Amino acid sequence: MTSPSSSVTEARKALARRLVNIRKDAGLSGEELSVRCGWGASKTSRIQSATRPASEADIKSWCVACGAEDQIPDLVAAARGVESMYTEWRQMERAGLRAAQDSVATLYERTRLFRVYASRVLPGMVQTREYTTAVLRSIQRDRGVVVDDVDQAVQARMKRQQALFSGRHEFGLLIEEYVLRAAVCDAEAMAAQLDRLISVSARPYVSLGIIPMGIGRPSLPAEDFYMFDEAEVAVELTSGYLRITQPSEIADYNRAFAQLASMAVHGAAARSLVLSAIDSLR
Repeated sequence: MTSPSSSVTEARKALARRLVNIRKDAGLSGEELSVRCGWGASKTSRIQSATRPASEADIKSWCVACGAEDQIPDLVAAARGVESMYTEWRQMERAGLRAAQDSVATLYERTRLFRVYASRVLPGMVQTREYTTAVLRSIQRDRGVVVDDVDQAVQARMKRQQALFSGRHEFGLLIEEYVLRAAVCDAEAMAAQLDRLISVSARPYVSLGIIPMGIGRPSLPAEDFYMFDEAEVAVELTSGYLRITQPSEIADYNRAFAQLASMAVHGAAARSLVLSAIDSLR
């Protein structure tokens, strides 16, 4: 699979560099290593250039050939980490939508500071049951999810919200004004959802920023992203779900979030935009 993200590409290159260094430390040329591993020189070249990801079997053969068996566990773990960074939606949702909700339950529970940028739909943690149902029904239809477990997926998200708003977590929410006016559900349900957004924003551990439509901006991430403390960033791509754990890349999203926050309005000005969106529904 060719990754849609430079994050995955760079992680694969880093792993390839480690394999190259192991070969060099062993004093082997690429051809000599290929002979010891029992494969063609072109395979070695592709692994070293990261154009072909090394399988676990490849890593084991490589390390044995170089007398570096002690490095196998760490390299295999690194390879698994790279491949787990990106998951296609069709792979994640092949058993239905409930599994995707359950897969992040532990991550949500241990996170203390959530920062979210939403450009398409409202963040899941502030959604009403009706809004969530409309969003998941749309996903089920658009992605061709065969298993119909939307009701169970909605219930899982509602249950997670109860824990999130226990007062043990903090939230920084940045939402594009367009999201307030997107016709995700019928007018009555949308008005109730926006009312809930105002109610949630009044809580002391929630910071709400609305980025007004038409505002000029530099080049910034176009996809929705969720930041979990300083440990992980989840990016919702069109094609799949991307997990970022590299500190340098998390720092990039920190900067992006700060830039987006500087363009947003907060407090009474943010609530005014939400109220304007409610008025437009009437």
